[in-house]
Amino acid sequence: MRAVALGDQTTYDAGTLTVSSAEAAALVADPALAEVRVSWASPGDSTRIVKVLDAVEPRTKGPGGGGIFPGFVGPAMPQGRGTTHVLRGTAVVTAGFLPRAQEAVVDMSGPAAPLSPLGTTHNLVVEFAPAPGAAWEAVYEALRNGSLALAARLAEAALGATPDAVEELPGLPDAGDRSLPRVAAITNLQTQGTFKEIFVYGRSFGSIALPTLIDPGDLDDGAVVSGQLGHPSLKNPTWVFQNHPVVAALRARHGVDLLCAGVVLSPEPVDATNKELVSAHAARLCKAAGFDAVIVTKEGGGNADADMALKMDALEELGIPTVALYAEMAGADGTGPSIVVPPTKATAMVSTGNYDERLSLPAMERALGGDRVDVAAATALDAFELPAAVVYASLSPLGWGHLTCQEAS
Repeated sequence: MRAVALGDQTTYDAGTLTVSSAEAAALVADPALAEVRVSWASPGDSTRIVKVLDAVEPRTKGPGGGGIFPGFVGPAMPQGRGTTHVLRGTAVVTAGFLPRAQEAVVDMSGPAAPLSPLGTTHNLVVEFAPAPGAAWEAVYEALRNGSLALAARLAEAALGATPDAVEELPGLPDAGDRSLPRVAAITNLQTQGTFKEIFVYGRSFGSIALPTLIDPGDLDDGAVVSGQLGHPSLKNPTWVFQNHPVVAALRARHGVDLLCAGVVLSPEPVDATNKELVSAHAARLCKAAGFDAVIVTKEGGGNADADMALKMDALEELGIPTVALYAEMAGADGTGPSIVVPPTKATAMVSTGNYDERLSLPAMERALGGDRVDVAAATALDAFELPAAVVYASLSPLGWGHLTCQEAS
């Protein structure tokens, strides 16, 4: 997609997506919302999006959404088959105040822009005002349901256009295929209740007691949807689940030097006993599935480090080599302890960046999502400093990110 605009009708023509503000607002409308308005924010704009809640990539499987976002737009039935139409280069972004949401910032230009996946996409930003007396839980449910429906509609507008690219994705290998090492991903999902939960096939994953093996194709079709509003830099938005970077890397090497063997979704309980139980079951599931190696990812802050460490050690005990992706919480100068709970047996870890590193952000001409960045005690248009922790998805434990390291000068 090359350009975006607002207009009277929602259409896609010659690489330009035009969105009807009235239709977009109607798709998100709900009794819990008094007002819905949409604006575009594009790469290079002098625009800051604050109080970012979630981001969704427009996708559809046919008119009316088909099987996309099962449990929300499509029926809650297994997906991951057939053709999925993807409108690359754009996102539906919800932004505004919710009481348990930690401050999240995206700059569309300047040094912070490349640190967030949303700094490189055309973002249809959905702002809102809650209805008087509406429960905040109902407000967020309305935003979640509406943004998914809107994303499906935007992708549907491009149906019939000649695709820029067609990608054939590998299916799961046969259970007995041992021609190459079978490598899988464990994706830990935040399960701490309302405002800190992930949905799988329309259901809160916190209600699912044990790890679950899925086909990576389920992720392509939006079977995993974010409802997590904590730790902005460590949050995995729906957009990132749809484009799961570890899965993408495994698929790229499928049939070359490994077999992409599946994804295990695992809850992140809050108590130690259940963390141990879930981690042991995740390791046993990987062993039963015949995985030769596993890459483990997480969501959230220091509490989730324990889930990672326990899984890594449990896998190593069963003879399954393991690599984990962690963000560090090492202090502004990087000299503090990197992780809260380290593994005792596993040793292979990849850093996705330092949560506490300070960043200098320039002033902007326009702000969406709110007037202030409270964590910086500044207006949203000001120049200010803040930690990398505030930049949306900048330390993605799913492996999205452009941060690198170098020797100190």
